[in-house]
Amino acid sequence: MEDHELQEIEFWRKLEEESMSRSSMLRRGAAAAFGLTILSTPAAWAADSAEALTANGIPKKLIAAAKKEGQLNVIALPHDWANYGEIITAFKKKYGLKMDEANPNGSSAQENQAIRSLKGDSRAPDVVDVGPPFALQGADEGLYAPYKVATYKTIPKNMKDSRARWYGDYWGAISIGYNSNLIKPAPKTFRDLLKPEYKNKVALNGNPLTSNSAVSGVFAAALAYGGSLNDIGPGIDFFRQLKKNGNFIPVDATPQTVASGQTPIVIDWDYLNLAYRKEFPAVNWRTVIQANAAYGSFYCQAINASSPHPNAARLWMEFLYSDQGQLLWLKGYSHPARFQDLAKRKRIPAALLKALPSAKSYAKIRFASDAQQKAAKAKIVAEWPTI
Repeated sequence: MEDHELQEIEFWRKLEEESMSRSSMLRRGAAAAFGLTILSTPAAWAADSAEALTANGIPKKLIAAAKKEGQLNVIALPHDWANYGEIITAFKKKYGLKMDEANPNGSSAQENQAIRSLKGDSRAPDVVDVGPPFALQGADEGLYAPYKVATYKTIPKNMKDSRARWYGDYWGAISIGYNSNLIKPAPKTFRDLLKPEYKNKVALNGNPLTSNSAVSGVFAAALAYGGSLNDIGPGIDFFRQLKKNGNFIPVDATPQTVASGQTPIVIDWDYLNLAYRKEFPAVNWRTVIQANAAYGSFYCQAINASSPHPNAARLWMEFLYSDQGQLLWLKGYSHPARFQDLAKRKRIPAALLKALPSAKSYAKIRFASDAQQKAAKAKIVAEWPTI
């Protein structure tokens, strides 16, 4: 048996143990809201483990070729983002490749720029994980190489490029996270954030001109402030008013600013805000998703068309879209692209689902189309500098 197969056996064994150590299953009502069929016991999903012991349809020649290259270059993958730390560790342990992790806190714009500026350089990123507006831009520029992973058919159609130059990997919803030790009363909506008690308290994760997280925060604000997916203008107006009131602080939210109290209220992805509660227990971090302003967006994986390690890049993609890779994202509180397929085949341990917010929080979630993304980005580029 190959080392990578042994590693996967160990992964499923540990996942089963973790699930068995938790209490009961997620209530059927939450499952129904997702349209899922969830198992009644961890042993049931673990029973069908034969498939998990294989290479999941990955060509052995690809694995050998990737090992021969010996390295994978990634960019902008902080370890505390959607469980990337565990994902990277698992990949290296499974296949024995070295990984160069450049600019871990970089933005989507910087990822595409690295492909452009390092073309032909061995330091160039082999793969990127960017927001939809930047994926569309990168595909239009010819920055990405088409590739279909073995599980490609199980990725929702609305989460992938028709030519397989990029496809969604995981999605989240914009939420309001806050330090409950410092913030009283607790904010429940975007409009609450305009109140005087939150002066110098509210931060975004990045700048909407370069960051998909921040763009998505503006989309959510638009939904809460009278706008729509077709009209992000009210979201820009919201932040203009937030700044005028003295509540918006010009500091990019990071784990460090959350831990220190520098950014006591953060508009960011649910999977990041949810993770802060476990990562920084002393901060007493809380997360709320405004139901009528629930905006969701996914990130997109793509292979550099001039990748210095093309086989390693393809193997990384295969790993991420395997059952193992997808469940590792779910452990990080994000919803993997193949969520419905995993649920249909009864591959999701109950403990992972139970860690997520109630299904009601996502019942009215909205996603922008490619056209809406492009229009919003153009409006942000034109108007954001003036707020």
